[in-house]
Amino acid sequence: MLLFSASCEKDLSELNQDIKNPAQVPGESLFTSAQKDLVDQLVSTNVNYNPFRLFCQYWTQTTYIDESNYDLVTRNIPEQHWSELYRYVLKNLDEASVVISETEVLAAQEVAKNNKLQIIEILKVFTYSVLVESFGNIPYSEALDINKLLPKYDDGQTIYTDLLTKLDAALGKLDTNEGSFGTADNIYFGDVAAWKKFGNTIKLRMGMTLAGKMTDLAKTTVESAVAAGVFTSNEDNATMTYLSSPPNTNPLYIDLVASGRNDFVAANTLVDKMNSLEDPRRPFYFDDNMDDPATPEVEYVGGIYGDNNTFSLYTHIAKGIESPTFGGTVMDYAEVEFMLAEAVELGFNVGGTAEEHYNKAIEASILFWGGTSSDVDAYLQQAEVAYTTAQGEWQEKIGIQKWIALYNRGFAGWLSWRCLDYPVLTAPGDAVSDIPLRLTYPIVEQTLNGANWNEASTAIGGDAVSTRLFFDLD
Repeated sequence: MLLFSASCEKDLSELNQDIKNPAQVPGESLFTSAQKDLVDQLVSTNVNYNPFRLFCQYWTQTTYIDESNYDLVTRNIPEQHWSELYRYVLKNLDEASVVISETEVLAAQEVAKNNKLQIIEILKVFTYSVLVESFGNIPYSEALDINKLLPKYDDGQTIYTDLLTKLDAALGKLDTNEGSFGTADNIYFGDVAAWKKFGNTIKLRMGMTLAGKMTDLAKTTVESAVAAGVFTSNEDNATMTYLSSPPNTNPLYIDLVASGRNDFVAANTLVDKMNSLEDPRRPFYFDDNMDDPATPEVEYVGGIYGDNNTFSLYTHIAKGIESPTFGGTVMDYAEVEFMLAEAVELGFNVGGTAEEHYNKAIEASILFWGGTSSDVDAYLQQAEVAYTTAQGEWQEKIGIQKWIALYNRGFAGWLSWRCLDYPVLTAPGDAVSDIPLRLTYPIVEQTLNGANWNEASTAIGGDAVSTRLFFDLD
C-alpha cells in the first residue's frame, strides 16, 4: 500500500509531452524551413507545383503533356503554388518573427536579433511579390490573421507599393556590423551585408517590374536600389545550398532522377534558338545525347513544344542540373545586369550604357554556367548577338538574351517575358489557352471564400489566365 501511494503522488504530466514533435519551435528553425520551402517552390519542376519552365518553353513534356498545353486545372497547380507560399513560407516566416521577437536575449545579442527580424521581413516581401506577380489581387492585410478565416483580397498594385515601403524600412534597420542567423540561413549563412545587397536587388527587380506602367515610381525605386548597392558579381547570387541526401537535395534531383521518371526534354523553342547562335551554354544546359556521327553538326535536338515527345529521341537536361547538390538560385547577377540595361533604355540614372550592361549580363551568365572568357568574346562578336546589330528594338535584344540566361529560373523567365513581350512565344495547337499571363485563383478560394474571390476576380478583369496584371504592358 505504501508503494502504491508513493507512485500515485508522482507527477506524470511529463509523459504527455511528445519529445519528437516539440510544442515550441525556435524561430530560427521556422526561418530555415520557410526559406527552404520558398526556394524549393521556385526551383522545382514538379508539375503539381511549378509549371513555369514550361510557360517559358525551356522544357517540354513527354508522356503527360497537360501542363505544356497550359492545363492548370487537372492537377490544380494554382492551389499548390498558393498553398506553398502562404501556408509553408509566409506563415512560418510570420511565426518566426513572433517567436524571435518574444525571445529574450542578452544585450550584446539585440542587434543580431533585430537583423534576423529584418531578414525575415525581406523574405516576406519577396514572397508576397511572387504571389502578386502570379495572381494579381491577393489576400494581404488579412492573410495571416487566424481570426480572418475568409480574408479579403487587396489590390495588387497597392500591395506592391506597400511592399516597397516595407522593404525600405527593413533595409534601413539592418546593421552590417553584426551577424544574424548563421548556419540557420542556407543562402547567405547569416551574412547581413549580403542580405542587404539581396534586398536592394529585390527592390531593383520590383522597380523594373513596374517600369512598363508606373514609370515615375519605377524610376525612383530603381535609382534608389542601385545607389544603395545591388549584385555586382556572381558571388552575390541568392542561391540555396542543398545537400547530397534527401530531403535536403535540390528538388530537381527528386523530379528528374530519384523519381525514376522521364518526363521532360529540352524544348525546341529554346534549343533551336541557341543552336542558331552557337551558344556556348548548350553543354551546361543540355545533355549531348543526340550526337550522331552521320550528322555531326546536329548535337542538340529539342522536343516539339507541347507534343507527345519520345524521351529517347530528344535532348535531355544536363547532368549537372540533375545533381542533388546543384544550387537553387532565386536571383542572380546576370538578371541584374539585364535589368540595368533596360533601365538605361528607359532613361533611368543607373550609370553605364545599355550595351555595357547587356554585355556584362551575357558574360555573367556564360561564366556562371562554366563557359570561358573566350566563349564570351566569340558569342558577343556575332552580329545576331552584338547589341548594335542584333535584331529589333531594345526590348527584343534584351528580352531574347535575358530569356536564354534565365534558363532554369522558370518563374523569373515568365515574369521577364510578360514585362518585355520577348521572345515571341507561340502556344501549341492543342493548348487549352494562350500562354498564361497569370495563374487563376485556387478552386478552394472560389468555394470557401467566394464573395472575396468574386470581388477580386471582377477587380482585375476576370479570373482567367489571359487577364493582364497591373504591370503587364498591352
